[in-house]
Amino acid sequence: MNAPTGLDTDLLRTFVLIADGRSFTHAAAVVGRTQSAVSMQMRRLEELLGKPLFHRNGRRTELTEHGQFLLARARGVVNLADEIVGAFRAPRLSGTVRIGAPDDYATRYLPDILARFAATHPDVEVEVLCEPSEDLRERLDRSTIDLSLLTVGCAPEKAEIVWQGPLLWVGSQDHPDVHRRDPLPLALSHANCSWRRSAERALEEAGRAYRVAYRSNSQTGQLAAVLAGLALTVCTPCTLPAGLRMLGRAEGLPPLPGFAIALAIAPGARQPIADALGRHISASFHAEAVSEGIVAPAA
Repeated sequence: MNAPTGLDTDLLRTFVLIADGRSFTHAAAVVGRTQSAVSMQMRRLEELLGKPLFHRNGRRTELTEHGQFLLARARGVVNLADEIVGAFRAPRLSGTVRIGAPDDYATRYLPDILARFAATHPDVEVEVLCEPSEDLRERLDRSTIDLSLLTVGCAPEKAEIVWQGPLLWVGSQDHPDVHRRDPLPLALSHANCSWRRSAERALEEAGRAYRVAYRSNSQTGQLAAVLAGLALTVCTPCTLPAGLRMLGRAEGLPPLPGFAIALAIAPGARQPIADALGRHISASFHAEAVSEGIVAPAA
């Protein structure tokens, strides 16, 4: 069996630049090469992968289905390569960086991210603040934190989307009939929370009566009410605490919309530490997306 040919990170970097700017000209200006040289790079990449990555839409360059599949992975590879090189070449970082995250994002994603960051940047002290996305956005704007994970909708316009997926209904394993109650009792966050608005809108469109029986700005508080069999809530796909289960159409519950998690860096962030942690977080999310096996496009 022939060994697979390795992917050149320079090719992937140029590919990401073209995808971001929707233009070969833009990418050529950034990397300091001629447009013909960039075009030749992309022909090499397409030949290596055996699939077309671009098609023209007027003056804009659009990605094919295979191009979109590659972009979801290429950005993480490039960020990870930059992090590896930076860890060896850059001066050893020290100091403090302040990161914010809603408590459910912190529980789900930060343990592995912070462990790997500490391995490459042992002299950096990381302060973690857990608050709702709306409050974290205010802290970003005031630069009282350096960077944050946020629900898209609360994030700044230039924030990077690092995760996309569905919201899911969650109920108690020991109280399996809560979803049959009328009105349906819910444990949700404050009225402006995007997850709460999504849950309420889905129930209203389905004609299902509901009431917010328990309110907590942390998902830990919401899940406490769910574990007690007092309400349902919504959350992201993840490993749930013991005693909880995912619910859906089989229980007569309407589908919930997708949502996204963004990474934003404050205008007054403590560089270069904040930039280093930001690159590390971005690479970690993209690496996890690959490990979870996002479905490949049809051959």
